[in-house]
This record gives sequence, structure tokens and C-alpha cells, in this order.
Amino acid sequence: MAGQPGSPFAARARERGLEVREVSMRGEMNPAAVARVLGIVRRWRPDIVHMHTSHAHTLGVLACRASNIGRTVVSRRVDFSIHRSPLRLNLLKYRFCVDRFIAISEGVRRVMVEDGIPPGKIEVVPSGVDLAELDAVPRREYREEFRIPASAPVVGDVAHFGWHKAQEVLVEACPLLWREEPELRVILVGDGECRPKVEAAARRMGADGRLVFAGHREDARSLIRWFDVFVMCSVKEGLCTSILDAHALRTPVVASRVGGIPEVVRHEATGLLVPPRDPGALAAAVLRVLREPERARARARAGRKLVEERYSVEAMVEGTLGVYRRVLEGRGA
Repeated sequence: MAGQPGSPFAARARERGLEVREVSMRGEMNPAAVARVLGIVRRWRPDIVHMHTSHAHTLGVLACRASNIGRTVVSRRVDFSIHRSPLRLNLLKYRFCVDRFIAISEGVRRVMVEDGIPPGKIEVVPSGVDLAELDAVPRREYREEFRIPASAPVVGDVAHFGWHKAQEVLVEACPLLWREEPELRVILVGDGECRPKVEAAARRMGADGRLVFAGHREDARSLIRWFDVFVMCSVKEGLCTSILDAHALRTPVVASRVGGIPEVVRHEATGLLVPPRDPGALAAAVLRVLREPERARARARAGRKLVEERYSVEAMVEGTLGVYRRVLEGRGA
């Protein structure tokens, strides 16, 4: 394994007894990083080099092609267009020198095909979650910590504060929620570059303590288990493992109908879907969950079953190994 110095990825790999080489990847065309990865490839002589980020994609492809060692597999986890520059230079990076792409959802695959990547080079292997690990998540009570009345329903969002997560939509939905449920509390878990903007929107609205910014939490999964409703209001989303966590923990879900989300939140079956950037629709769906608890619990149970059948970590591993076998055998997707 090769990864950024001090990264959680490198730490987890070492915990499992794997050999790890740390590479400082300050940019995808960093000559020092290319040389370091090239040396690793020449030493290990792998049959397959699997790259998991955009920077790793470039570095790994350059190293494999320079050494003529290994087949190349690249994971794609976001449903952003690959055309980030008007000259569409990224198309060269994606169209050539990669043997197979692994998209984490049909939504991601669809964007890649629309952007010009040959369909035969793309396979879908959904992200998976460790059900045993999630089953061990402790049940905790947070009302005292967040000063929440015993009768108040709690709505939560757990995500990085990036532009595409659009937590401001949930903030904008709050007045509509409070009009019907004055005691309702909203908890936003996470941190990131867009948090100040969302906090400013909350201040303008006058949340009066009913909207809590909890920051980064190591116990985020316990919070998801505790929420009455889990909300994800993204405007772009490859799949969303936080939704898989909520399903596995049997927490009712309301989410945007974007990217790969409809594959895991099947409207009326495993959760409720709403249009993106629509605070009114979001508030209505959340209120419906709270007012129809039996139906909400039934959808939550169906979400758990879906994860067990399709989105377990075991299914992800087997799917990835299948891609490796087909690449080594020279077979198409």
C-alpha cells in the first residue's frame, strides 16, 4: 500500500499488517511523487495498481507506463464532471492509460459515460459498510449534552461542509419545521470550508439554540443511531456512505434525488427523496417521517435489508476482486 504520510488509510493498513510506503502527493504532476511511486512499482512489481484519488490516478498511471509494470484500475467516487478545464485536458487522463474504472454507483457511471469515457472500461462496484462494526455502535443519549427537551424530535445531518453537501438547505428548511414542531432540534455534524457560510445563514435566521453545529465528532455513528431523522441534502453525491450507515442503523432517511442517492434511498421503500435545493419539500418530508412513525420504521427496516443484500463491505470486496480478475484475464466490463 502507498498513501499520504500520516493518513488514516496508511494507519489502517499498518494495523492489518500490510506493508505501507508513505508518499507526499502535493500535486498530481509532482516530479518527486512520481519518482517515489515509480520506485515503489519497480520494487513491488504488482499485477494491478489500484488508484483511489484523482492525484493517485495521475501518479499511478505515469509510474505504470514508465515502468511497463502492472494493469491500472481507478476508483471514481464522485459524480462531478471530469471536464474541470475548458480545454477538457482531463479527458486525456481518463480516456487513455487506464485499464478499468470502478464507479461506486450507476449515477457516477452515467456521468463518466456522458463525459466520453468508453462504457466498456467502467464497472460499478458500490461502496460497502461493515455491518458488524455498525451493530456494535453504542446507543447513547445526547439530550443533556445538547440541552434538548425530552419531547423534542431531533433531525441530523452528518457530512463534510463542502459546497456539494448543501447543508444550507436544511438551515433554510428550519423555519418551516419549527412552525409545525416548535421544539424540534437540528444537529449538523462535521466541519469544512463551507461551515462559516452555513453558520452565517443560521445566525441571520435567528436559530435560538434550536440549530446546533456539533463539529467533527468521533461518535458520529452513535449520533446517527440516535437521530429521529437523518437528512442528506446534497446537490452532488456519488453514493453517500453516511446514508448507508443510517440504513444499517435503522434510522429513517430523507435525502436529495441526485447522483447515486436514489440507488440507496428508494423513494417510499427505504426512505424519502426530495428535489435538491428545495427547503419546502425537505421540511415536508421530514415532518411526514415524524407524523408517520410506523411507516418510517418500516422504511428504515427495508433500508437495513438493502444494505445487507447489496452494500456490505463483503459485497464491495468481492465486486472489486471480480474486477481484478477480469482485468488480468483481458476481459471487458
